[in-house]
Amino acid sequence: MANLKSLAQDTVIYGLSSIAARFINYLLVPIQTAKFNAAGGQYGIITNVYAYVALFIIILTYGMETTFFRFMNKNGVDPKKVYGTTLCTVGFTSLLFAILIALFNEPIAAMMKYPDHPEYILVMSVTVAIDAFTAIPFAYLRYAHRPIKFAVLKIFNITFNIVLNLLYLVILPYFKINPFGIYDAHFTLHVVWVFYINLFCSVATLFMLFKELKGFKYGFNNNVCKKMLSYTWPLLIMGLAGQLNQCASQIIFPYFYNGSAADARIQLGIYGASIKITTIMLMITQAFRYAYEPFVFGQSKDKNNKDLYARAMKFYIIFTLLAFLFVMGYMDIFRYIVGRSYWDGLKIVPIVMAAEMMFGIYFNLSFWYKLIDRTIWGAYFAGIGAFILIAIDVIFIPHFSYWACAWAGFTSFAVSIALSYFFERKYYPINYPLKDIAFYLVIAIILFIGIVIANSKLPMGAALGFNTALIILYAVLIIKRDFPLARIMNKFKH
Repeated sequence: MANLKSLAQDTVIYGLSSIAARFINYLLVPIQTAKFNAAGGQYGIITNVYAYVALFIIILTYGMETTFFRFMNKNGVDPKKVYGTTLCTVGFTSLLFAILIALFNEPIAAMMKYPDHPEYILVMSVTVAIDAFTAIPFAYLRYAHRPIKFAVLKIFNITFNIVLNLLYLVILPYFKINPFGIYDAHFTLHVVWVFYINLFCSVATLFMLFKELKGFKYGFNNNVCKKMLSYTWPLLIMGLAGQLNQCASQIIFPYFYNGSAADARIQLGIYGASIKITTIMLMITQAFRYAYEPFVFGQSKDKNNKDLYARAMKFYIIFTLLAFLFVMGYMDIFRYIVGRSYWDGLKIVPIVMAAEMMFGIYFNLSFWYKLIDRTIWGAYFAGIGAFILIAIDVIFIPHFSYWACAWAGFTSFAVSIALSYFFERKYYPINYPLKDIAFYLVIAIILFIGIVIANSKLPMGAALGFNTALIILYAVLIIKRDFPLARIMNKFKH
């Protein structure tokens, strides 16, 4: 019981800090989209470069965080040797990556369609190398049950980033202060400074982890390294395939867009800003996951309690549908999160939000192959999904621009869900309440249609009032069908 209590406390801290960090990071969207007009294409550069960053973080950590936890708790293995070996291994590969990028910076920049700005690639490669390396001391903080320092450093990094973005993108230009001559005559800041700010924050975080870097003194153990690498490579494949589903469209868009490179950046910037709206759903669904997962694992000592997993899926879908209706119902308000010049892309938000919801469904479905220790299935499903996404992007981006990206993500996750569900029925069947799920799905679709009609036909105030009534109707339906208030109140009385 004490262990479960400790787990619950740690989970709450990690969960709240993660949600808070994501929310704070979300504030970069209005700052950057207000400063960088869509027509300039700068936000398209940010979208493209950070898609590479997300991908290379997966490559440079290559599943070693999960592997670290596995080996730190393995019988017959010295935890100090594991930590020292992990630090040395990830540190070496991260340093090697940064050196190779520096040596071949210009041809790589040209290949990425930034021949005139190799500094983009150099700055972000160093940032990625540092972030990949610091993932290990952060993992050590989790292993050592030090969630407070973990949370403080994560939030510090992002808050510092926000403050520096505000300073250099808003405050200094407003007061016409030009330190070191970084602004031009019109007090516009080159987009590379966004990357420099990120690098500076990563370096600051690295220095604040100096106590955890004492693991180097334990040295490198070749035998431990071989065992860890043997364990981690399937995790790399699964993580890489999964991340491609998230960022491949932003990476390949400039190569297949039917237009100039400048126009491709404009369109990609509109797409990148628009999909940031879906972060609202991610925060809501992540809050649900952090609240519900401890309940699932805390209440079920038997990992074969399939009914619990089935109910988890049902409630996940119910609440993400509510989040979907909430965002769509108040889109006339949420659109102000991004600059006006990006509003043309907001039409894709329902598609991208539906895709994000399906990603969560796929995550819940992934329990079955984890429970039977067949994680390779996850790599298969994610790999097939990534292949489909890339194929749709390559074929349809020249004809439909970022609309192809939105539908590619939707289709990719739909296929991954179908495959996972099909094989689950064979290897670890769970009887999901499909009728209840279908009921809520149909109701949500009907209400969504009502919201779309209201947004297009009614004045803003009337539409918001009508949409609020529809959202409340859905919430009341949830309470009436699955959270009967009378029954809940009776439990409290007793």
